[in-house]
Amino acid sequence: MTTLLDRFCRYVRVETTAVEDAGCYPSSPGQLDLGKMLTEELKQLGLTDVSMSEHGIVMATIPGNVDGAVTTAWFAHVDTSPEAPGKNVKPVVHKNYDGKDISLTGDPSKVIRVSEAEALAKLKGKTIVTTDGTTLLGADDKSGVAIIMTAAAQLMNQPDIKHGPIRVVFTCDEEIGHGTDKVDLAKVGATVGYTLDGEDAGQIENETFSADLAIVTVTGKNIHPGLANGRMINAMKVASDFLTRLPEDRLAPEVTEGRDGFVHPYAIEGGVGEVKIRTLLRSFDSSDLATQAEMLREIAATVVANHPGSSIDITVTKQYRNMVEALEKEPRAVALAAQAMRNVGIEPEFSSIRGGTDGSRFSELGLPTPNLSAGMHNFHSPLEFACLDQMETAVNVLIELAQLWGKETDK
Repeated sequence: MTTLLDRFCRYVRVETTAVEDAGCYPSSPGQLDLGKMLTEELKQLGLTDVSMSEHGIVMATIPGNVDGAVTTAWFAHVDTSPEAPGKNVKPVVHKNYDGKDISLTGDPSKVIRVSEAEALAKLKGKTIVTTDGTTLLGADDKSGVAIIMTAAAQLMNQPDIKHGPIRVVFTCDEEIGHGTDKVDLAKVGATVGYTLDGEDAGQIENETFSADLAIVTVTGKNIHPGLANGRMINAMKVASDFLTRLPEDRLAPEVTEGRDGFVHPYAIEGGVGEVKIRTLLRSFDSSDLATQAEMLREIAATVVANHPGSSIDITVTKQYRNMVEALEKEPRAVALAAQAMRNVGIEPEFSSIRGGTDGSRFSELGLPTPNLSAGMHNFHSPLEFACLDQMETAVNVLIELAQLWGKETDK
């Protein structure tokens, strides 16, 4: 399946880093560039209804060849995380991986260590794709994009494979929480969807965090430091007081795992006059988010009392909700994915994501959308890598899944 590798390497070379607070959608021009590339490739493959919206959302249809079969949708996002550089990505292919630590050629200080990457230990003899260490790879989620494109090509080239209509959809700005903003689910017109945005082969992620974003705005009073006595209120010091009062032994990502939620300040900007702290609120139980927000407000009240003249405003924005409830209403979404994996010889492993995908929001909006393996690992980092063999397995799973849904009708 050399075309899968070719596609993947071609896609990761396009810079598509999402940009927070860009004020436009998509947030970076490279996402439109990749969207145009995908649009032309989909047309060349013979898919129908191929389009790219002004917002960079690419849609196309793999026509069904079974009357009355359910319409399904395959989703992946074209943007990459802003947490590591995404310009001038140089993919490096390691065939017949030897099972040892991988030193990255562009930056010798960057080493993917087997002791630190649990998935790597199982991939000896496989084909691994890394970066040169100076950028992220972009397997999140260009592995998903390449998998969908390769599966679409296979179905178009093999009309004897029976399946219903399949909608191919590529989204933008997932990494900054806006992946579903410009997707018209009525236009997608599917009964069930799948995001290809997961890790190890065999994983089915059928539960996610519920998530809100809290923006903590600390207001002080700036004045020339030479005249500041009794007059200046340093918002940075007030913000520091606020941050030190957050729990350290609980409710923090560095000390939680499994089904524990957390409150995570992850970005701070500003100066003496004003500081903004972007904070993630996360829990598998949606009701916990209100409790987390109230904790922030209580801390803010204490801090303001200790810094007369300062103020702290906390604005909470809903992001996404746990997909599990929507999936329970359409049990075939997960059951058929599990069967497809068994059909290609792998045992499915169900997992809860300590994060979210576009599928979280799609499920909440009425389109049940679990997340499937895409062979990506160590994402959001120059130590990111992808396993071509796992990506090939994901292609086979999609082909099986298409055939299984081809036997189903809408209830």
